[in-house]
Amino acid sequence: MSPAISRRRLLLASGGLGSGLLAGCTALPTPRPPLVWARGHEGQRRADLGTGRYLNPVLAGDRPDPTVLKDGRDYYMTHSSFEANPGLLIWHSRDLVNWQALGHALHEYLGSVWAPELIKHAGRYYLYIPTKHPRGNDIWVMHAGDIRGPWSKPQALGIDKIDPGHAVDAQGRRFLFLSAGLRVRLSDDGLRTVGPLEKVYEGWQYPEDWDVEGFAQEGPKMLWHRGWWHMTTALGGTAGPPTGHMVVHARARTLDGPWENSPYNPILRTRHISEAWWSRGHGTLVEGPRPGDWYMMLHGYENGYRNLGRQTLLEPIEWTADGWYRSPLADAGSALPMPAGGEAVPHGMALSDDFDAPSLGPQWSFFRGDALDAQRLRVGQGQLSLAGRGDGPGNGAPLCFVSGDRHFQVEVDMDLDPQARAGLILFYNDKLYAGLGVDKQGFWLHRYGQDQRRGSLLPGQGRRLRMRLTLREHILTLHTRHEGESGWRKYGTQMEVSGYHHNVAGGFMSLRPALYAAGQGRVRFSKLRYQALD
Repeated sequence: MSPAISRRRLLLASGGLGSGLLAGCTALPTPRPPLVWARGHEGQRRADLGTGRYLNPVLAGDRPDPTVLKDGRDYYMTHSSFEANPGLLIWHSRDLVNWQALGHALHEYLGSVWAPELIKHAGRYYLYIPTKHPRGNDIWVMHAGDIRGPWSKPQALGIDKIDPGHAVDAQGRRFLFLSAGLRVRLSDDGLRTVGPLEKVYEGWQYPEDWDVEGFAQEGPKMLWHRGWWHMTTALGGTAGPPTGHMVVHARARTLDGPWENSPYNPILRTRHISEAWWSRGHGTLVEGPRPGDWYMMLHGYENGYRNLGRQTLLEPIEWTADGWYRSPLADAGSALPMPAGGEAVPHGMALSDDFDAPSLGPQWSFFRGDALDAQRLRVGQGQLSLAGRGDGPGNGAPLCFVSGDRHFQVEVDMDLDPQARAGLILFYNDKLYAGLGVDKQGFWLHRYGQDQRRGSLLPGQGRRLRMRLTLREHILTLHTRHEGESGWRKYGTQMEVSGYHHNVAGGFMSLRPALYAAGQGRVRFSKLRYQALD
């Protein structure tokens, strides 16, 4: 039995997680055997077990609010990218389980990107992109003739709402359905609104004694199927109590309604804290590779690993004889049959980087990166050269990538200019991070989002070194090896980072490996190695 499962049992037995979480939930199920994933690049978790079955998540790591498009034999998907720039990484699949990264669609910082909508209309691809920004919130639209781009410059629609869902009625009129049961009509080209916001759906009310974060009616996804419009929405808040988030279904003969709620609501939901996946919700219906097979792409937090963010899950869906749909699963944590008729593409991507290419790989994004970050970046010929910005991780726009592994190790070489500072960290946001920095005077300890001068360089140690970060069972351990040294030196402070997540710090992010360069001058990074650990 894993230590994490043991701790959860003790908390349940002692009431340490709060009896309120059990309200409206099913009885504690029989514990399942430990989950064992297949392994891909660098030992990263892979859903396709190679046995005709798969084990969620289909995309490990922080890939929330999935929007998935079926385009002939191909599937394309993207997710909320929040503060990452570039953002909106587009993925391709032919079986809904194996996904290959194509590249980012968004290359400028518009604000925090929430729950986009990817669609194809009249032979053209569109992205509808809600953003939150101190200067104001909006929904933007981009379009492209090829899914790989180039994508048009984002154009603001002037809508202060979130979670667009695109639909085209029988007369060819285009609409965006939005959070809170609203909709707005679009122009024929889909690039502007042509009418007011309208309230068209009141939602479905869950029982009062359920433990939820809040009503939060959002994420409408629209599907025309067998003479009905089907609206799939999210309720209950995306985080908060593990039992809160859920998927709800309503249908109508026309987009004008009236909307009738499903007798099977909620379609799916985490019912007990013992389940493998918490806060399951924000679903999109998609037909499988074999006609007549249906699935839901959604997200959830991994039990015990909220700091990995909301990961992409795939669950089967069945249609009823009277035209509703329902989920046959009580829990998404067991191995499931692979979708029939599909074809596997190379899954995932390597996170290690030799920096030989003339541009950054698709794994990398700056935190709130802007035009200044593009200017301070040079990459190629085995080196990532980054000019300093700010005085540490909090204001230095770290360069991050998403990890989907519970345990992993990252190493990188650093070569610092005299007035520069550099570090290897786990970064949640500008107020919460942990790791180690170094400059010509010594080390900086980063924890709780605070920067402390902690440790001097030894005689003979210079500004060239290799740094190692290891995360295992939420314990962060750091090692350094300066030029000319043969062995690793363990840094004297270790940190526990299980609480570095949204329910503590907000922001809907995940804890990500990151590099930062601060101060004056440049830092040259090379030979970055990532390895998932058992």
